[in-house]
Amino acid sequence: MSDTTTNKEQGSEKKTLVLALVAGMSCNAILSWMTVSDVLFSIFPWIALILSVQSLYQEYLRKPLAEDVPLVGIACFFVGAFGHSAFLKAQHPEAGGNFFAIIVSLVLMTWIAKKMGYIGRN
Repeated sequence: MSDTTTNKEQGSEKKTLVLALVAGMSCNAILSWMTVSDVLFSIFPWIALILSVQSLYQEYLRKPLAEDVPLVGIACFFVGAFGHSAFLKAQHPEAGGNFFAIIVSLVLMTWIAKKMGYIGRN
């Protein structure tokens, strides 16, 4: 019985982290639309942001979060934001370099993998 409970908790944690990633990407897409002249307006980042934040809130109300999930969730948010920024700057080189965004994304993804137990597993 404890295995199914553990699997449900891990699934819920992964859902929270993916929603935080989507929220970060959506926020960066909206910010890029406002600041970069080459990026055109799209309603889809607004829809994705609203739905991901609503789902995060519903998940928060449904059950309390584990100890490390809020901090890892913030890191996933920033991975989404910096990852989208690097992707956008690769598409539009005149918007600036993407070296910093790639390095921050990689460092945060490594830290997340270590916290989630994918790195350093015995």
